Amino acid sequence: MPATPTIADATPPSRAARFAAAAGAVATLAGLIVHATWRALPAERFALSLVLAAIALALAWPLQRLLRWTRASALAAVWLAALTIYVGLPAVLAVALLGAGALAIGLWLTPAGLAARAAIATVVGLFAIAMLAGWTLTWPIHHPWVWFALLAVPVLLQRGALATTLRDARTGWRTAVAAAPRAAAVAVLLLGIASVACWVPTMQSDDLGYHLGLPTQLLLHARYAPDAEYQVWSYAPWAGDALHGIAFVLSRRDAHGALNALWIVLIAGALWALLTPLRASGLERWTAIALFASFPPLVWMAAGLQTELASIAALCAFVAMSLALPGVSGAPRALAAGTVLFAGLFALKLAHGMAALPLLAWALWTQRAHLAWRWLPLALVAGLLLIASSHVQAWLATGNPVLPMFNHVFGSPYFPREQFHDPRWHAGVGADILWRMTFLSARYVEGWNGGLGFSLIALAGLWLLRLAQPGSRLLLLAVTACVLLPLLPMQYARYAWPGIVLLLAVLVAGSEAALGRRAFVWLFATLCALNLAYQANASWLHHAAAVKRTIRSGGDAGAVLSAYVPERLLIRRIPDNAKELVLATDPARNMVAELGGRGRTVSPHDPSLHADAKIADGDASGAGWAALFERERIRWVLVNADTASPALRAALAAAGATRVEALGGIELWRLPSITTTETPP
Repeated sequence: MPATPTIADATPPSRAARFAAAAGAVATLAGLIVHATWRALPAERFALSLVLAAIALALAWPLQRLLRWTRASALAAVWLAALTIYVGLPAVLAVALLGAGALAIGLWLTPAGLAARAAIATVVGLFAIAMLAGWTLTWPIHHPWVWFALLAVPVLLQRGALATTLRDARTGWRTAVAAAPRAAAVAVLLLGIASVACWVPTMQSDDLGYHLGLPTQLLLHARYAPDAEYQVWSYAPWAGDALHGIAFVLSRRDAHGALNALWIVLIAGALWALLTPLRASGLERWTAIALFASFPPLVWMAAGLQTELASIAALCAFVAMSLALPGVSGAPRALAAGTVLFAGLFALKLAHGMAALPLLAWALWTQRAHLAWRWLPLALVAGLLLIASSHVQAWLATGNPVLPMFNHVFGSPYFPREQFHDPRWHAGVGADILWRMTFLSARYVEGWNGGLGFSLIALAGLWLLRLAQPGSRLLLLAVTACVLLPLLPMQYARYAWPGIVLLLAVLVAGSEAALGRRAFVWLFATLCALNLAYQANASWLHHAAAVKRTIRSGGDAGAVLSAYVPERLLIRRIPDNAKELVLATDPARNMVAELGGRGRTVSPHDPSLHADAKIADGDASGAGWAALFERERIRWVLVNADTASPALRAALAAAGATRVEALGGIELWRLPSITTTETPP
């Protein structure tokens, strides 16, 4: 079978390509005007990005002059130093050990001959670690020395291969930078600006209400104790949180920023590997990385513990592996690595795996002559076992392997017998959905208009040209399906982000020859600048002053938390006593995950308490709340002064509660001693 056709094989006529690019630019300008998206430009935050860029360039200059480094290398060193200052050396070292162990494991699974093999192997290794660890999360074995040993062993066993791979990576870096020095410097500069989000302490709602629970429990108790009675998402796929938990355990502190920075670097490497078999030029490869770095939602992903960042790495690495299959040695290894990567998508979130199914079909069809078919049944079984840890335990504990999803089918008592849905994200699907997501982004994600960036519209003309080319059509359609499939059941743009990053990389390949270098540079430089200008609209952390507060504080999390999530500081005032439970009484502020199992919330994450709190609010005497406190053995209460009901206030007064501290409109109350000797689960 001939090699898989590449996008660069059939370059469209220059005039047609330039017309398509011009049409995309005009459409983008029209959308900005028609929808008044230009009014949503976060000018002050854009200015901050430009100032950070100027500072980074100034700090890199001495390294260029004194050490004769390239600008890209000097900038990379500056951003790494800044990351270390703001997230802490222990977190950086812990993630470095995790990455080294993952690379050592990944080298056993990935074939030789891959471009950017170090990045692909590390991604494979991280997912292998996460999914295998998933079966052990409830065992009390997750101590720092255990994980140090588990990661050190493969590093020692693979020390020769690691040294060779790292030398090859260093040589590959120099070659890559030399291929397009200016583009490399711009890409690293934009990656660094995006990585500033990694400096910000954990403050996103889902992280504080759920995702921090697993890492914190591993840190505090050396095990994870999921309990669907109090957190209905506690059995949701946990591969992403497991990796954060390992980093937490190794560093003995929050290390999400360091791990997210590693994911960003690995995605850049995976994009390089993906574009190599497409025969993209050096300029095109760096441009694809710059386009990813300027993708506004990246700062949202880099600031928290959600799954999309890891999903992008798995998706890009899977496609890179599939495209390179004809030229690598060791088809069984390629199948093993591909299995881990694809299983990893499901282990992160079912939506990611389902969205990637068209890519699996594309890979099986186009690489059918190169696959190790006799090993496919074993790969299927292995993949299912890797995915299954959270689902098996959820089924055994709750009766629903995908709780709270599809509970109208499984009927678990821990969630209403209905399909889970979020009414915020049902704007409807139409032919213009990508247009509306671009210019009316606030309807499709928690952000502001323009927060998705403008690449989908600006490059729409190039998409049409690629569609007309037989050599690129199957891949293009498969990747486009990855963008659109997650939007069919629920129009929530976040689930489409991984597919969008992959699609943009595919569209860059071959564009330099099609447009001519000058037009290519103007198009993508303008697009990256426009995306950067609207970057802050993708995240409230950037849209508010959280980034500025973080920078000014020099990494002092308390100075930032007090302004946005004072609950995290108040929680630190609560003694570490397993018998003393804490209740967050504002359903919109369920920020108790870091209590390690001691937190309770009246948010929809606990459907029964959510319903009970509504009933209690209807009893002006406070008796309803008082009964709830007693039944749930609550000792500490978090109250939002702006939203607390008279019934809640009456219950606190009647119980003789003492207000311990108030911060930023949030109050911490202590109830009288509990007489029961029961220990909470």
